[in-house]
Amino acid sequence: MQRMDQGMPFLLQYENVAWYEDGKVRILDRRVYPTKIRFEICETYQQVVQAIADMVTQSAGPYTAVGMGMALAAWQVRDKPHAEQMAFLRQASYDLAHSRPTTANRYGKITGRCVDVAEQALAQGRDPIAAIVDFTLESLSRRYGTMQIVGDQLADLIPEGGTVLTQCFGETIIGTLIQAAAKKNKSFRVFCAETRPFLQGARLTASCFAQMGFDTTVITDNMVAYSMEREHIDIFTSAADTIARDGHIANKIGTFQMAILAKYFSIPYYVTGVPDEDKRSVKDIIIEQRDPKLVLTSWDIPNTVPEVKAIYPSFDVVPPHLISGVVTDKGVYVPYLLDRYFETDYKKFYY
Repeated sequence: MQRMDQGMPFLLQYENVAWYEDGKVRILDRRVYPTKIRFEICETYQQVVQAIADMVTQSAGPYTAVGMGMALAAWQVRDKPHAEQMAFLRQASYDLAHSRPTTANRYGKITGRCVDVAEQALAQGRDPIAAIVDFTLESLSRRYGTMQIVGDQLADLIPEGGTVLTQCFGETIIGTLIQAAAKKNKSFRVFCAETRPFLQGARLTASCFAQMGFDTTVITDNMVAYSMEREHIDIFTSAADTIARDGHIANKIGTFQMAILAKYFSIPYYVTGVPDEDKRSVKDIIIEQRDPKLVLTSWDIPNTVPEVKAIYPSFDVVPPHLISGVVTDKGVYVPYLLDRYFETDYKKFYY
């Protein structure tokens, strides 16, 4: 297997995303990075489910974590009869896939394929744990390779010496954009919206760009209009947790209002990623509702008096008329024409 993480920031190196070894899964705790470098150690697949639900890893990190979680599930029943192993793995596949509802379809493609790989290995007298780990790493490398094509195309859309505004943490696209910029000898400034309440933009995205030598500035989520007006933002870009075929996308809460502001200031907004074949329209997008207590605190310190309530929708939906283009591995698509992505051959991105 060819590794695709050479030269990537710390966060994106394979062992620092999620890693199975000797009956345990190690996941970098992105909730505290970069203040602390801490790994969550999971000894059951159920603990991996909880870690994903608790956002120990976010963005595309769970795509790897669910695969490694399936290897851990196989380890948990390694001494059981074949039928019992398969029943356990099917349950683990469902549980891991549904650890977060908005992206259950994407996780399920990976965990479902892990079940198939394990069944084939058992039928051939091979170790299903090793087979699942190998598949998960192959899938990870394939996603990195596909997203490098996306990163190359996004880099072409950024003017030399320009300024890019980001939202949340786009995972692989951050690393591949950095690689593309180095390859093309292109420089640009990066402004990162902090992304309350977990601050992924401030802690994760900004760390990656700054550690790789980019001029990087963090802004609070309510400084976007100011920055667009006065800091010469050239493009706004984000990944997407879901890209429906009708051109609606779901991304971290706050993306919608940033897209509205980008339209107001005539700044193009480019979404990166691969469309979801099984989500035909906005009606298929489920918005995850998280614990509102997270909005009422900062680093476990209360922001309000006890009588105050909060809401915490994890994502919002951006309509296609606010999106300048969806940057995919097959080119840049007008959001209204995303169905054309599936009219020609395309790689299986998740499995």
